[in-house]
Amino acid sequence: MTQGHENDPLHGITLEAMLRVLVEEYGWEGLADHIPVRCFMNAPSLKSSLTFLRRTPWARTKVEALYLGRLH
Repeated sequence: MTQGHENDPLHGITLEAMLRVLVEEYGWEGLADHIPVRCFMNAPSLKSSLTFLRRTPWARTKVEALYLGRLH
């Protein structure tokens, strides 16, 4: 039985949890500076950002990388 999540630092962390931590740390404006997408720049909300990130793999990858970067 193989467990592929052993070395995955994001295992068990939801996209919503990551976004909440990043918004708390950087604020929406700071987050938009790191990842310049409209959902962070124009009237940002958790709901609209999650919808966008779930449909846009490249943006989700950037959010995950920023979240992991703050852990190191």
